[in-house]
Amino acid sequence: MKKEYDFKKLKKAEPKYLKRIKEPVTIRLDPAVIAYFKDLAEKTDLPYQTLVNYVLRDYALHGLSPTANWESAKNKKSRA
Repeated sequence: MKKEYDFKKLKKAEPKYLKRIKEPVTIRLDPAVIAYFKDLAEKTDLPYQTLVNYVLRDYALHGLSPTANWESAKNKKSRA
């Protein structure tokens, strides 16, 4: 073991996982939706935000679209 080390020569570590860090966002959800996922989180022993992310990611990966009769805000304005 050396008596002294020259830390100036060290390179910054850049782990591969840094590219996969999740992006923090603010999202407004109905209290019932949050309660549902928190209840599910207790049953599955996973954080509720992880469950929400899993469901949304699965939806996106499968290219799913809503099947409800939702109208876009644009359509609602044009009818008014």
